[in-house]
Amino acid sequence: MTTMSMLESDLEAKPTPANRWVFVMLMLLFVLPVVLATMLYLTGWRPSSSGNHGELIQPARQIKDRALQTLDGQPAHFSELRGKWTMVHIGLSSCPDECMKNIYTMRQVHAAQAKEIGRVQRVFIATDRGAAEKLKAKLADYPEMFVWTGEKKDLAEVLQSFGIDAEQAAEQQGIYLVDPLGNLIMRYPPGTDPGGMLKDMTRLLKYSWVG
Repeated sequence: MTTMSMLESDLEAKPTPANRWVFVMLMLLFVLPVVLATMLYLTGWRPSSSGNHGELIQPARQIKDRALQTLDGQPAHFSELRGKWTMVHIGLSSCPDECMKNIYTMRQVHAAQAKEIGRVQRVFIATDRGAAEKLKAKLADYPEMFVWTGEKKDLAEVLQSFGIDAEQAAEQQGIYLVDPLGNLIMRYPPGTDPGGMLKDMTRLLKYSWVG
């Protein structure tokens, strides 16, 4: 065995303190920004009297990565969304007026991010397939939004991650915010002022350098 091979073998077998330190620093580089952004929001962004901002999810919930589908039957996974801040709306495929209002709000908040728009994405998860074709037509003005559905069992597990009972999903109108690591961190109930949601998103993007 050559001297070089012996050195390489030693490095693989016994990580040096320096190598471990580099690994820890790299982990902090990717994870700390998201944690910091969430903590900044928690500790000082919302006056207690304000009703314009979202409900912080404590502790944050990891969204289960189940196999979902597009309306055309193509495979989709929630893990595909990681790396960006994601606004999610969940509801029936018929998407009545309140549903369309939420989808419109997500589009407006997204568009208002200007140069940061590429760091944010939108998803609508339909809890059934009863009106898939009509839904396609209804969402024709939202071509950049992901629209997913899935098998009942897979949907139930995803909805559970959002704290939604699959049997009552139609009543859970609102907008959810998922961080770039796939954690649910915020919920905006029906009637939330889009201005408050915009402020939250703008600040999160400002203080986080990932996603």
